Amino acid sequence: MAYQETFVQRHQHRIYVRDHPGAEPAIILMHGFPDNVHLYDRLSPYLSPPRRVVLFDFLGWGSSDKPSGYSYTTDNQVGDLDAVITQLGLGQVVLVAHDASGPPAIDWALAHPERVAGLVLLNTYYCEMPTLQRPEAIWLFSTPVIRSVARPVSRMFGNWLFRRMYWWQVGRFIRDAEVRREFVPLLYQQFDATPSARPAFFRLNEDLLPMVRSRSQMIPKLKEFRRPVRIIFGDADPSLNSGVARTFHEFLPGSELFLIPGARHFVQLDEPEQVARLILAMPGPGSTTA
Repeated sequence: MAYQETFVQRHQHRIYVRDHPGAEPAIILMHGFPDNVHLYDRLSPYLSPPRRVVLFDFLGWGSSDKPSGYSYTTDNQVGDLDAVITQLGLGQVVLVAHDASGPPAIDWALAHPERVAGLVLLNTYYCEMPTLQRPEAIWLFSTPVIRSVARPVSRMFGNWLFRRMYWWQVGRFIRDAEVRREFVPLLYQQFDATPSARPAFFRLNEDLLPMVRSRSQMIPKLKEFRRPVRIIFGDADPSLNSGVARTFHEFLPGSELFLIPGARHFVQLDEPEQVARLILAMPGPGSTTA
């Protein structure tokens, strides 16, 4: 695939960006945790061509800088997204959010609705919802008190326990064994790298519960959002499940809901062609919903 690699500046730190040429409005693909731009390796070829596709690693992840002591929070991820959009000179954009990138994408969309050509939500979350559940590893590292024990234990034996937990948890996110064998080690590389993605993972877990509670205050604004929205969830995800998708559909009254049978948490890896088709078929940038 033809793409340009570049870095966007965020204060004194650099955000890694892949920019695929194509027609505007650009589609911005955002990863959650614990992954990076490789999450979209199977989806991008179905989107570009014809469209311009931009992917980036949030600070702390993948090929972006991993500053020591940095505050890896949703609020700072909103700033990462804004830096990418601003410094690439993008006009209207289609935001595609998965997992932990849902909150920064939605926050940015609510603050800049006139810049949003479309919002796509892939097995993600934002605020308190009746059926929302944390995956087991996320529960372990985000629950107060328990996480204070889980962190040092996970680092024992040269991070062997952390590695085993990651491979088990992320492996469950992917439906097909062949895809699992390729992508679990590929996504894990950033944790063995120096510097590692572990600080970003731990800090975002700390931020998770208070962030979700605080975003519940934004539900009235979600109900007022009038840009095109597509909710595309794998229906076999037990945590960010079909009930979460239906709640998003309720909170975003003009949205369109698509549940993909048999696809798991990484719906873009399980069914990339179908996800791409639904993204490309979104209403045009001038559209609004009633």
